[in-house]
Amino acid sequence: MTYCFVLSIHGLIRGENMELGRDSDTGGQVKYVVELARALGSMPGVYRVDLLTRQVWSPDVDWTYAEPTEMLTPSNAEGFSDEMGESSGAYIIRIPFGPKDKYIPKELLWPHIPEFVDGALNHIIQMSKVLGEQVGGGKPVWPVAIHGHYADAGDSAALLSGALNVPMLFTGHSLGRDKLEQLLKQGRLSRDEINMTYKIMRRIEAEELSLDASEIVITSTRQEIEEQWRLYDAFDPILERKIRARIKRNVSCYGRFMPRMVVCPGIFIIYDFQDHSNALLNDRTAIIPPGMEFHHIVPQDVDGETETNEDHPTSPDPPIWSEIMRFFTNPRKPMILALARPDPKKNITTLVKAFGECRPLRELANLTLFMGNRDGIDEMSSTNSSVLLSVLKLIDKYDLYGQVAYPKHHKQFDVPEIYRLAAKTKGVFINPAFIEPFGLTLIEAAAHGLPLVATKNGGPVDIIRVLDNGLLIDPHDQQSIAEALLKLVADKHLWAKCRQNGLKNIHLFSWPEHCKTYLSKIASCKARHPQWQRKDDDGETSESDSPGDSLRDIQDISLNLRFSLDVEKSGTSGNDNASELDGNSADRSSKLENAVLAWSQGISKDSRNAGLTEKADQNSSGKFPALRRRKYLLVIAVDSDSTTGLLETTRKILEAAEKERSDGSVGFILSTSLTISEIRSFLVSGGLNPNDFDAFICNSGSDLYYSSPNSEDRPFVVDFYYHSHIEYRWGGEGLRKTLVRWAASVTDTKSGSEEPIVVAADQLSTDYCYTFKVQKPGMVPPVKELRKSLRIQALRCHVIYCQNGTRLNVIPVSASRSQALRYLYVRWGVELSKMVVFVGECGDTDYEGLLGGTHKSVILKGVCSNAISQLHANRNYPLSDVMPNDSPNIVQTTEDCSSSDIRASLEKLGVLRN
Repeated sequence: MTYCFVLSIHGLIRGENMELGRDSDTGGQVKYVVELARALGSMPGVYRVDLLTRQVWSPDVDWTYAEPTEMLTPSNAEGFSDEMGESSGAYIIRIPFGPKDKYIPKELLWPHIPEFVDGALNHIIQMSKVLGEQVGGGKPVWPVAIHGHYADAGDSAALLSGALNVPMLFTGHSLGRDKLEQLLKQGRLSRDEINMTYKIMRRIEAEELSLDASEIVITSTRQEIEEQWRLYDAFDPILERKIRARIKRNVSCYGRFMPRMVVCPGIFIIYDFQDHSNALLNDRTAIIPPGMEFHHIVPQDVDGETETNEDHPTSPDPPIWSEIMRFFTNPRKPMILALARPDPKKNITTLVKAFGECRPLRELANLTLFMGNRDGIDEMSSTNSSVLLSVLKLIDKYDLYGQVAYPKHHKQFDVPEIYRLAAKTKGVFINPAFIEPFGLTLIEAAAHGLPLVATKNGGPVDIIRVLDNGLLIDPHDQQSIAEALLKLVADKHLWAKCRQNGLKNIHLFSWPEHCKTYLSKIASCKARHPQWQRKDDDGETSESDSPGDSLRDIQDISLNLRFSLDVEKSGTSGNDNASELDGNSADRSSKLENAVLAWSQGISKDSRNAGLTEKADQNSSGKFPALRRRKYLLVIAVDSDSTTGLLETTRKILEAAEKERSDGSVGFILSTSLTISEIRSFLVSGGLNPNDFDAFICNSGSDLYYSSPNSEDRPFVVDFYYHSHIEYRWGGEGLRKTLVRWAASVTDTKSGSEEPIVVAADQLSTDYCYTFKVQKPGMVPPVKELRKSLRIQALRCHVIYCQNGTRLNVIPVSASRSQALRYLYVRWGVELSKMVVFVGECGDTDYEGLLGGTHKSVILKGVCSNAISQLHANRNYPLSDVMPNDSPNIVQTTEDCSSSDIRASLEKLGVLRN
């Protein structure tokens, strides 16, 4: 049984009476995701589909958008199986995030993405338990895929995919880089003004991150791939061909991942993300046309009567018909129909100009414009009102009264009747947008027997190729628009042929066909899910069912677990150790014997089922790790300019909660870019005990350790499963060699000394973190340039400048300090809302991920406010675009705060009491 998630987080989404066209966020995407979820939920083998979106409590919108759950009633579409009994169905799940009592546009949602991710993660985990009881035999049922729609949901899906270790799918709908190019060509706004209005650079980075994390990228058309996706750093068809050639020759690709384009028969294209070195996962990027429902559509015949169908007797004309007809002097003329928001990119004004300046077209046809819904022009947004006023002025300029209809209102259920009326008059549907990612209205119009005229930029190219029912036009060419419309209206034989072709081929775009292709692509992904097994809900550690007698289990311990600091002290990385084991059998045997000895002494109960933990203290509750028993967890994630500063801040935080620390109700986590060896030295120098902390998030979130209560010489226990959780797409040794070459190329050319600016720090590197020392921080390339360089080479990872720019950490794309906190929730059930994260005013280049979310945050004013802030000066987008400054979960202390000030902040958050 399949269980999957669809994410679409902006706009207003509900299953019935959708307010399409209400605003720029509530358009075709809303209908698409609802119908996709509904259709998938009706497919055999699919148990449940959840469409996750934003819960909106606002007097400005209908109360239904505040309902936490809405069941999507199944369709009775032809082609769906009757095997519905085993299905739980499809649901809209509304997650509360962002400003309360306020509906905001998608451009303002970026600071609140982490809050949505945490809320969605909570829902998924709870549902996995419920479904486990229903159909999973008591074991959690994890989703087979998480599908993000648009850049904001793609960013969210990437985080959820990493937090759960499940496959991710992505559909862009429209892409930021293409939009940026279009806006720059129009010349109305500068690059800075575009970013200020649309937060376009944050959107583009979200799309790049989505490419990094996705296994399947579902697109609508060839044009989207060939002209839009190739604009991104993470996709290059030339490199893709080279990688494919290496794969055919069984030559290592050194950890690189690049989509491989395959044109399949029919109406979709597949991108194949190949499995390269290290036996990593197969990925696919598929172009699958969005589906539609046609079972309820009854086309009109050319005389205006319903085609032979005894179930649909003749009925009175729908009210929307009279609303349209009242505009026309001669309502019998063919209707040219356009349905689009009054948005500049929809190009409605050029359509009106083309109609107004072509006298033969005006004599033969009427023009009908449905431009969303409005009560008054003054109540519309400035952009939309400007377009509408331009249309009205053009109507007046060309004296089009009696020839152009522009009704103020229509309902969702009116739309089919609008198409029917246009078909009854032998009319034409037109989409003149500058660019159209797909064009669901084109499919709807064709299903009602309307020939099409559409932009040559985007999805209509493939739609009209498949349906063979219309003409393509250059949206910038007014004459091209007029000639195409006139040709279809004047040539009755051509009109009839286009109509018949559209009706004959429309089934190729049906939801059943779409869902079959969609599910087949998901099935082609290698299943991923959390690797550990928990015996019961209370989380007690238990003996292994097979207590380590497998040589593989023992080998995994020796290769992946470092129960002491011996390896780091030796100055070698985990990759070097693995090579030694492969090349020296005697040394390997010795290491295995040591691993067996350590294991037999109780350092690890079982590497696979008990989470690699030591046996808990008999006098305690018997649970491990200790953080599971805490009421609250204080996470010290301050990126101080110096170890001295970090120590001072740590002491203040420990002192602030001394009472609660003593009674065990509050625990502490240290989250830092330091290695575990450096953390041990840090603790010793400050007179702190490892047992003062429940966990240590090291190497910028690529390693996770717990304190070991029973061993002084081995104070830390590493979480082996965290490594298996984050290793997806990790480039390994191939990535390391690429980074070493890059470091060698970064030199101080200005001084003439050719002195290296960046050098490899092998003694600080681990299996999942390649570390480099930055010897001249002021001369190091911005982090965005290195990220771009690695993406261009098809290497997927996170690049982080840390420790005031003196260190560079490169970690897996699924890893980060914020993701490590989500892992603790998934792994141990530690609620994120019970965590308090301490940060400075600035920090490492992963700083933004530590703010937002359902956890609480304390910003220590004056800490890291100067030196480290320069690391963020050359970001892809301003840090202010993603800062949730109005969140009630974030408080800020006074300058140079004391422990009592910190306690006051915790009391303000409701974590501590007076």
